[in-house]
Amino acid sequence: MVGTISLRGLYVLLASVSFFSALCAADAVGDLQTKGRAAIDAQLAKSATCKKDKLQVRKEWGDITAADKKAYIAAVLCITQKPSKLPAATYPGAKTRYDDFVAIHIKNSMSIHGTGNFLSWHRYFTYAYEQALKTECGYTGTQPYWDWGRWAASPETSPIFDGSDTSISGQGAKVTHNSNGLKPAGQGGGCISGPFKNMTVNLGPMAAMGDTTPPRNSRTDGMGYNPRCIKRDLSNYLTQRDATTAKIAALITSSANINTFQNQMQSGTGVHPAGHFTISGDPGSDFYVSPGDPAFWLHHSMIDRVWSIWQTQDFANRQQVIAGGTSMMGSGKATLEDAVDLEVLNVDGKKYKIKELVSTVDGPFCYVYE
Repeated sequence: MVGTISLRGLYVLLASVSFFSALCAADAVGDLQTKGRAAIDAQLAKSATCKKDKLQVRKEWGDITAADKKAYIAAVLCITQKPSKLPAATYPGAKTRYDDFVAIHIKNSMSIHGTGNFLSWHRYFTYAYEQALKTECGYTGTQPYWDWGRWAASPETSPIFDGSDTSISGQGAKVTHNSNGLKPAGQGGGCISGPFKNMTVNLGPMAAMGDTTPPRNSRTDGMGYNPRCIKRDLSNYLTQRDATTAKIAALITSSANINTFQNQMQSGTGVHPAGHFTISGDPGSDFYVSPGDPAFWLHHSMIDRVWSIWQTQDFANRQQVIAGGTSMMGSGKATLEDAVDLEVLNVDGKKYKIKELVSTVDGPFCYVYE
């Protein structure tokens, strides 16, 4: 009898552990993504430009192999060694092909944040970067993303930022520094180590925060040559407050229209600033120059993923929609006919109207998230 009770008790205990483990492992955002996949498959069947045999899959950094991580890192380092395609007289600080992406972001910053084109502009921008890694540096993978909620408790020990040779480099060296006003000063603040320790930020600063001390640029437009190390001050303050899985899921499910969705995403407690200021430092805290940190691309791939998931919850009614102005200052009115022109970054030299950039499986795009 004693043995029977003991075995039964053990079974109940194991069953309970399994149940609670399943609850803890549940991914509400992933569930929404799965729910919306049927809508994507339906559009795939109708798309003239994107077919299943060409479909690319973007994955979370923690879910790709070590070999794939190293291939991505190598491609990023490769593009930092390619020459700039921008005119040197206008962009003297843009020395590399990587700098071209930073320069175009700086140039357009006031018309691509807090605007109706924020999501579509950055979707094409991130795609253009992914394609440059492929066509100019032989990368055969896709752009990974950083699921903020998955690592919200400790981003600095995540595989993205743990400083290993399969990371996007880690925490900055510990230096005395101030709070940036948005979160307490963390345990970093100095130059990063790891795979990108020798990478330089050549442009900016433009809007440096109080926790960083970058040298002033020789030009007011930030395009002067100003080489310096990448600095970070990672902490979990903002991810735990604003970018948990529950918060991301709530953003998706509680936003009935594009205006609500994009405004909440970019608000002071939204996931967009949470990701940028979790990275922090120089240039992570500078919204103009932030692509100068390679972690930018994982962050904005997640921004794009969240938008894509929101769209698929009512796919027919959430593609050809737009709200907002054409300037960060609130002026103008964005329309689906507005052009997104990345100049020397345009894929195959093509600029697109916003209405052509609203689906990840139509127009120039042919990718999904897993």
